[in-house]
Amino acid sequence: MDVSTYLWFLSFCACLAHGKPTLRRERVLHEPELSRQTHEDNQSYQFDHEAFLGKEEATTFDQLTPEESKARLGGIVDRIDSNVDGYITTDELKAWIKRVQKRYVYENVAKVWSDYDLNKDNKISWDEYKQATYGYYLANPEEFEDATDQFSFKKMLPRDERRFKAADLNGDLAAERDEFMAFLHPEEFEHMQEIVVLETLEDIDKNGDGHVDEDEYIADMFAHEDGGPEPDWVRTERDQFSDFRDLNKDGKMDLEEIRHWILPQDYDHAQAEARHLVYESDTDKDQMLTKEEILENWNMFVGSQATNYGEDLTRNHDEL
Repeated sequence: MDVSTYLWFLSFCACLAHGKPTLRRERVLHEPELSRQTHEDNQSYQFDHEAFLGKEEATTFDQLTPEESKARLGGIVDRIDSNVDGYITTDELKAWIKRVQKRYVYENVAKVWSDYDLNKDNKISWDEYKQATYGYYLANPEEFEDATDQFSFKKMLPRDERRFKAADLNGDLAAERDEFMAFLHPEEFEHMQEIVVLETLEDIDKNGDGHVDEDEYIADMFAHEDGGPEPDWVRTERDQFSDFRDLNKDGKMDLEEIRHWILPQDYDHAQAEARHLVYESDTDKDQMLTKEEILENWNMFVGSQATNYGEDLTRNHDEL
């Protein structure tokens, strides 16, 4: 691959990082990640921070001192208290978390919109998206014939087109804001669920038999490179596969079983996270939070792991 091709490839990857949908990603709603990882270890608050603040805002808070974080958190608490009664209920927290999630999706689309709306008509046509994302490849396919990179352009382009058409509700092959949101974030839109399930199957089904067996399920989350024994969590996942994923006990997951896995119908992530935050911070156990209770447990809501680590180093040094 020559220099010009390599530079284009780097820019292509940067474009993907802005929201390119077809690349392998964490399984959409794969496990209740706001409850599973966070709640197994209450000393690691990354998921709480991102749920409560949004990913970018959580990063901003990571740069603040504890005093600055608490001051900003106090202002956020006032905004969450919708009925201004001095208490934060689970429902108010749930509504806030859902608002943060929607804001993240909207801001992500706004950030990349101009990259794809080439003629500035406030729509993104399929041709515009294809040109912005695949233009160099389409014009110079011979330069990629021997590429051994993990990306397969010939597979990615039709996959994107299929998703784009699913998001394009009026069928005009031009995405307005909401349609482009559905394209980049299909997990947030009910009418995109079929695409989410199908893409998950295609990502994991390495032997192409239209199903996901136990080894494919494990390989999607764990690369067994050193030949040693599997970690305990992998053995637990194998049990999860046989007990809860493979519902008809035929040794593999079909589309409906994958749907049940990644899009659980009886699980509300925002509700679970709100309940978790209340449970962990409700000192007087009245099922509500005061501002004082939230600020007392500020680290769960907005605290920085980096800040905590620095404080630990200072504390240890002082004690020494």
